[in-house]
Amino acid sequence: MSIKGYCTFYKNLYVGDSIKNSALVRWKLKHGAGQLMIYVITAAANESDQLEITHCAFLKQKYYKTHPAFVYGIAGSKSEAMDIVIRISEEASQNGMSGNIRGYLESALMGDN
Repeated sequence: MSIKGYCTFYKNLYVGDSIKNSALVRWKLKHGAGQLMIYVITAAANESDQLEITHCAFLKQKYYKTHPAFVYGIAGSKSEAMDIVIRISEEASQNGMSGNIRGYLESALMGDN
């Protein structure tokens, strides 16, 4: 079994304006390095929700070492993360997938968008 890291990233990762070095932030998230002001947007753990906004410290739990979280976006604050979710929602609506954010993101992964 290979160890993949604490998270994997969406190919078109959404990055907040306050993130100056996204490559370094991604590396730190993947390797479990501590960061104070980083929030991640991930797929929700349950079927009734679509996305979750959590502080990056949540990803340092041992569970994520063997079950990496899938990160759609990174932000420098919770409000910036909410702005990114709103932007994703607007993009989904413009592409005819209003109310189906997760479906929109997954279709973009498959190249349908």
